[in-house]
Amino acid sequence: MQRLFFDFIDLRLFVNIAETHSLTRGAERSCTSLAAASMRIKNLEDALDTKLLHRTSQGVTLTPAGEAMLHHALLILQQTERLRGDLLEYAKGVKGCVRMFANTTAMTEFLPVALGEFLSSHPQVDVALEERMSHDIVRAVTEGSADIGIVAGNVSTGTLDIRPYHTDRLVLATPLDHPLATRDAIYIEEALDYEFVSLHSGSAIYAFMIQVASDLGVRLPVRVQVSSFDALCRMVAAGAGIGVLQDSSARRLAQTTNIHVVDLSDDWAERQLKICAQDVEALPCFARELVDFLVSTVPGPATSAPGE
Repeated sequence: MQRLFFDFIDLRLFVNIAETHSLTRGAERSCTSLAAASMRIKNLEDALDTKLLHRTSQGVTLTPAGEAMLHHALLILQQTERLRGDLLEYAKGVKGCVRMFANTTAMTEFLPVALGEFLSSHPQVDVALEERMSHDIVRAVTEGSADIGIVAGNVSTGTLDIRPYHTDRLVLATPLDHPLATRDAIYIEEALDYEFVSLHSGSAIYAFMIQVASDLGVRLPVRVQVSSFDALCRMVAAGAGIGVLQDSSARRLAQTTNIHVVDLSDDWAERQLKICAQDVEALPCFARELVDFLVSTVPGPATSAPGE
């Protein structure tokens, strides 16, 4: 019998290279050497008799054949994970992995405790969690590179299956002696003459605020970037600038730092977080359990909503 021209290691390696746009980073994510990764891709292209990647000094991009390969590779790996999930009920020692992308608010405020409790009670499940912008999360879930996403705001989720999650608002934190500290609510445009303390450039909320300022035709005046909301509020309290963060974090941190919390009157400040998947019922059993568990942590009733 003729051997298949690829295996699951090849497929995962190809997906990692495609997602990172780099042979080197794809090899690192696959825990293999660059030479071995390059040889596997060459053998795959030889077996298919077609080129899958364009290689340049800046990285790699997919050829049309590579785009088709990525689409089918994601479907195969997704189905394999569903099979693994179904077998978890019968085979001890088999572990399942849920790929989850989430926005900054969910990552910093809601998921740490909820995921900790879930993982503690589900030792056979791993969660690969990454922070992304909401529109990137929707695209990843739609394309199959993430199983579950948590998005915020009015981002279109297309035909994805949606579950309501937490509701929160973005607010402005100021030093107690700042000119804006006399205000209870403002529009963000009124704050853009002042310098900002922001999360790091890799955070979803930083990218969101950059876009908000750009839509108003100005540059967000970031003076310093930090790694957490706690550090942001301590910087604000020390007079380094003002900062945007979610209301729940701001109110909690205001109890231990000298900041004033100002409501933002902009429509986008009200944020409904939503859990999304291609089809929740079609997820592996352990991923469905994770969705159900997250929804159960939301105060008050939470019901399913159709794709929007």
